[in-house]
Amino acid sequence: MQNHDKYILAINCGSSSLKFGLYHSQSCERELSGSITDIDMPQGTFKIVGKDGKLVENRDEYYNNHNGAARELAVWMRDRIAKYPLESIGHRMVFGGPDKRDAELITPELISELHNYIYLAPNHLSEEISTIQLFHDTFKDIPQVVCYDTAFHHDMPWCAKCYPLPENYQKEGLVRYGFHGLSFEYVMSQLRAKDRNINKKKIIIAHLGSGSSMVAVEHGKSVETTMGVSPMGGLVMGTRSGDLDPGAVLFLLKRTHASVSDVDELLSRHAGLKAIAGTGNIVELLKEEHHNKKAAEAIALFCYQARKHLGALAAAMGGLDVLVFTGGIGENSAEIRERICHKLGFLGVDVEHKLNQQNEASISSKRSKVEVMAIPTNEELMIVKHARRITHSKQRYQEFENIDLD
Repeated sequence: MQNHDKYILAINCGSSSLKFGLYHSQSCERELSGSITDIDMPQGTFKIVGKDGKLVENRDEYYNNHNGAARELAVWMRDRIAKYPLESIGHRMVFGGPDKRDAELITPELISELHNYIYLAPNHLSEEISTIQLFHDTFKDIPQVVCYDTAFHHDMPWCAKCYPLPENYQKEGLVRYGFHGLSFEYVMSQLRAKDRNINKKKIIIAHLGSGSSMVAVEHGKSVETTMGVSPMGGLVMGTRSGDLDPGAVLFLLKRTHASVSDVDELLSRHAGLKAIAGTGNIVELLKEEHHNKKAAEAIALFCYQARKHLGALAAAMGGLDVLVFTGGIGENSAEIRERICHKLGFLGVDVEHKLNQQNEASISSKRSKVEVMAIPTNEELMIVKHARRITHSKQRYQEFENIDLD
C-alpha cells in the first residue's frame, strides 16, 4: 500500500538555473514549485511558491556554481523531510548516450556510464551528474530516476539522425540526438487529450526559451528536430550560437588560436543574442528595440531563424496541420509568436491578433489552414510521471521476487 502523503521531487538543471517541483506521488498534483536563478551571477534568487500561489521562500544569494545551488535545495528538503517525505527523486538529464530511449533508475553503474558522454554535453551533463550524486549523498535511501531529454527523438529516421561523416564517428556517438524531449512529450500529451486524431496530423512544436529548439512530429513521433549532437545547434538562442558553418568553428580555432574549451565556452555562453545585443533576454530586447539598433537586430534574427527552421520542418513532413508554441518565450511572448508567423501564409498559417495578445490556447484565425496554439509546457510533471512509473514498477518487481513460491 502506497503512502498517500509521500512526494516526488522533480529537478531540472538549466544552463544558469535550477528549477524544481514537489508533487504528491499518488495524484501527481503539485505541492511546491521553485527555482534558483542567475547561478554564477553577482546575485541569484532562491524562490519557492506553494500550491496556493503564496511565497514559501524568497531570498537573494550568490551561487558560484550549480553544485552550490543544488546543495541549497537539498538542505532545504532535508530539513523538511518529516513534512514532505520523499518517495523518489526525478532528474531531467540532457543526454544519456545513443541507446537511451526511456527513463530509468539511477545506479552507480549508470553514473559511471554517463561520465563517458560528458564530452558530448560538457556544459550540462557534468552538472547534472554532480546534482544526482549530491542528492544521493543527502537522501541515501530514496530511489532516484533519470529522464533523458533525448529519448523523445530516439527513433528519428536515419536521414534525420546521421551526419555525412565516416561511420566510425557514428559508432563513437556522433549523431543527431535532439533535445527538449520532455517538453515535447508533455505538449503531445496535451494535444492527445484534446484531439484523439492528433497522431494522424503533421505537427511542429516550437520550444522557445533561453534554449530553443523545434520538432516535427508525424504519426505521433519525432521525425526531425533542429538541435543535433548538442544543445548548441539549430536556432540562435540567448547565449548559444545555433547552427554554424563548420568553417566558422575552424576559423575560431585557427585564426584566434583559441583552445577547444575556449570555443566551447564562446559558443555556449557568449554567443547568440547576447553576442549581438549584450543580453539574451528577449523581454529586455523587446523593451529596447525601438531605441537600440542591436536589440532590434537580435530580435529580427531570432524570428527570422525560427521562421526558416519552421519552413524546413514542414518540408521534411510534406505539410503542416498544427503549430504549437511553448517554452518561456513561446508561451508568453505574443509579439514574438506573431513576428515568427509573419510570412508563413504560404504554409497556411494565419494568427488572430486578438487571440494571440490574450494568450489564448488557440491563436489561429478562422482563415488559417494550420491550427496555431500556445501551450504552457511542464517538464517537471513529465519527470514526476516517469519517476512514479519507474519506481512503482521496481517495487512491484521486488514484491514478486519476494513471494515464496513453495
